[in-house]
Amino acid sequence: MLRQGGDQRTQPRQNICVIADRAEEPADPGPLLLSHAGLGDRRSGRQPTPRQYRTVTDMTATDETRQLQEQQAAAAAKRYRDATAEREVIEDKLAAGVKYPDTPQAIANRAKRLLDQGGIPPAAAVESIYAEALDGPETLERIVGLTMDLQPWSFLPRGVRAGATVARISILRDGLEQPHATGFLVSPRLLLTNHHVFPNAETARRCFLEFNAQVTIDNARDTAIRYELDPDTFFTADKHLDYALVAVKPAPDGRLPGEIFGWNRLIIEQGKIVVNDPVNVIGHPMGRLKEIAIRDNAVVQRLEDFLHYRTDTEPGNSGSPVYNDQWEVVALHHQGVPNTDSHGRILRKDGQPWRRGIDSDDTVDYVSNEGARTSSILKHLAELPLVPEPRALLAEMGPQSGFQQEFAAGPVETPVALASPPQEAAAVVSPSRFAAARASTAPHIGLKALENAFGGRRHLIFLHGRSQHGKDPADLRRRWTGGLNHGLTRAGLPTVAPDNVWFPFYGDRIAEAIGQHEAIPTSYADASAVAAAEAYAVESVNGTYEKLVLEAAALDGMPQNGQPVSENFGSTLVGSLQGALSWLAAKTGVDALTIATIFRDVDTYLRDDDIRTAVLDCVAETLPPDGELVLVTHSLGTVVGMDLVANRLPNGTKVTLLVTAGSPLGMDAVYSRLIPPGTRRPDAVKNWVNAWCPTDAVAIGCPLERRWGKLTEEHAVVNASDRAHSIEEYLAHPEVAKVIDEFLRPSTQ
Repeated sequence: MLRQGGDQRTQPRQNICVIADRAEEPADPGPLLLSHAGLGDRRSGRQPTPRQYRTVTDMTATDETRQLQEQQAAAAAKRYRDATAEREVIEDKLAAGVKYPDTPQAIANRAKRLLDQGGIPPAAAVESIYAEALDGPETLERIVGLTMDLQPWSFLPRGVRAGATVARISILRDGLEQPHATGFLVSPRLLLTNHHVFPNAETARRCFLEFNAQVTIDNARDTAIRYELDPDTFFTADKHLDYALVAVKPAPDGRLPGEIFGWNRLIIEQGKIVVNDPVNVIGHPMGRLKEIAIRDNAVVQRLEDFLHYRTDTEPGNSGSPVYNDQWEVVALHHQGVPNTDSHGRILRKDGQPWRRGIDSDDTVDYVSNEGARTSSILKHLAELPLVPEPRALLAEMGPQSGFQQEFAAGPVETPVALASPPQEAAAVVSPSRFAAARASTAPHIGLKALENAFGGRRHLIFLHGRSQHGKDPADLRRRWTGGLNHGLTRAGLPTVAPDNVWFPFYGDRIAEAIGQHEAIPTSYADASAVAAAEAYAVESVNGTYEKLVLEAAALDGMPQNGQPVSENFGSTLVGSLQGALSWLAAKTGVDALTIATIFRDVDTYLRDDDIRTAVLDCVAETLPPDGELVLVTHSLGTVVGMDLVANRLPNGTKVTLLVTAGSPLGMDAVYSRLIPPGTRRPDAVKNWVNAWCPTDAVAIGCPLERRWGKLTEEHAVVNASDRAHSIEEYLAHPEVAKVIDEFLRPSTQ
C-alpha cells in the first residue's frame, strides 16, 4: 500500500513523496529495546563491550521515529527467528570446515564478479587455481577465498574514498543541534539512510548533514562541511526495507555534494557477497566522529531482502553503508537483532525475558546485525510509478543501478507540482532542463570560461576524450570539475567553479566526421568483440588498427612466444586480435568490446587527416586568445592535445602545464603518427604531468617517461575497478589535483 507522506500542512504547492508500508508486524512483539548494538559471537563466547548496549533514547528521536524503530526491531527479530533452521545448517557447515556455506550459484556469481571487476589480481588468481588440481566448484571457492585475508594496497585508499561519501545526520530539536544517524551519497545529489531516521519529509527538513566529521591522518579534528537536505525536490521511503532516499541541497556556490565527496555506485547485479564474506561498516556510532568497523565481521545469512552479519555497531550507525572488501555497498545497515522467544519478547543473556526499566541494556542478548540488501532497494525503487523527471534523478546513480539515463537531470530549481496523481509521484523537480533536452537536436558547442577567471591571465582548459557524442558540455564540465574538486578537497585546497573552466567540445564533430555516432556500427551491434574488432581492422588502412591492439597487449605483458593465451583460465584463444583483446580485458577488467571500440576511435583520428583537421578546428574555436594555459586532457583528448600544442595554439598563449590522464601516448602506433611524429615534447609545453592507472585499458604504454623522457611528474594511481578510465577518478586523486591548483594560482610564475 502506498500512502502520501511528508508535510501535511496546507501549502501553495504539493510536496509529494512516496512511503511504502509493506511490513508485517508480529502479533505480539512484546517490550522492545531500541538499540543498534554490535553482535556478540555466542559460539566463541565473545561478547561486545557494555558500551554497545545503549538504547536509542541516547540519540535524539521523535515519537514516530521511536515507534518505527520498535517495529523494525520486532520485524528483524522475527526474520531471524524464522530463519533459524537454515542458519543452523550454515553454522554446521562452518564448523565442519566449509569456508563459504552458500549455494553453488552464489559462489559462481561472486567469483565471476571478482574476476570481471578486478577484485583480485589476475596473476594471483592464476597462481592460486593452478597450484594444485581442482574441480570447478573448488576453483571458484579458491578464487573467492583470495579476498579473505590479503588485500591489495588499493584497499586502503579506496576505503578512504568510500568513507568520504558518508555523512553524520544531525537534527534540530528544541533549538539544539543533536546527532541523529548516518547517511551516505548514492548519486551527486541523493542521500540514502533509514526510513526510521526520516519517517517523513518533515523530519528530513529539520535535519542537516556533516561531511568530513572525522579526524585527520594526524588525529586532529577535520573541518566538517555542512549541507542541508531538500525533500521538496526528492523524497521516497519504504517501511519494509527501512530505507529513505532524499535529495541534498546544493552548496551556496551551486556545487552538489557528490561533486566534492564522490558517491557510492549502487549495483543491482548479483555476486557482491556470499555467506561468510567479510563486511565493513562506516558510520557515526553514538554521534561520534566517523568510525569504521572492519575485520572480525562476516555475513551470517542472506535472506530475500536482508543480510545478517557480525559486526560491531552502535546507535547512530543507523543508515550506514555496509561494504564488501571491494568497497561495493552490499546493504544499508538499519538494526541490531535482539534474541527473542516464541512470543517475540526480548531475552537477556541468561535466557530470561528482558524487563524494560528494570534490566540494564547490556543484559540484552544480541544475536546479529541486519541490513537491507542493495539489490532489493534498487528493485523497489525501479518499481515506483515515477514520471520521467524524478526517474532521471535516480538514473544519476549510474547504469549499474539498473536505471537507464535517457536524459540528464537538470539543475535544481524551484519545485513544481507533478502532472501525475499524488499517490503515483515520488519527487518534485523542475522540468525546464528536460524539456530543452528533448526539444533540441542541434550539435553542442564548447563552453568558454568567465572573463576574469583565475585573474584573467591563467586559463584552465579541459579536453575530453571519446564517446561524448550527444552529451551536454555543461554537464560534462560539471562532472570534470566535480572530480577535480573532490581531489582539491582531499588535498585541503580551495575548489573551482565550473564556470571558470574552458571546455572545448568536439564530440559531435568527430561523430559527424566519422559518419557514425561514436558507437559500434549497426551491423556489429549484436556481434562479439572479436567480430567488431575484425571489422574495424578491415576498415583501417595499412593494418594500423590491428597494430594498435597488438602493441597494447604486448606492452601489457601478453606472451609473445607463440604460446596460447588463456581467457577465464581455461579456454584456448584463436586469432591474434582475439588473443590480444582477451588479454587486455583480463588484465584491466574492461570488457573486450569497449577496448576494441576505444582503439578504433584513436586509430580513426590518427589515420584520417580530414577527421583530425575537423577535430582540431572544433577545439580551436573554444580556446582563449592569449595567456597561460593549464591544459588537462584525457584519453583520446591527450592525443588531440598533443597535436594542438604542437600545431594549433593561438600565438599569444603558452602551456604552463599539460596534464595527461589515461593516455595512450606511450604506444609507438600512436606517437609515430602525431604531427610531427615522435616523442619530442612540444616547445610550447613548459611542464608536463601524467597520471595513469595500471588497470586502465587505454593507458597502455605508461609510464610515459619510458618513451618521452623526463616529465615534471608522473603518478601511477588506483582507480575503481569499474571506473579505471574515468576522468573523474583521475582528478579525484589529491596528487593530481594539487599540481593543477599550483599552476592556477596567481603566485605561480
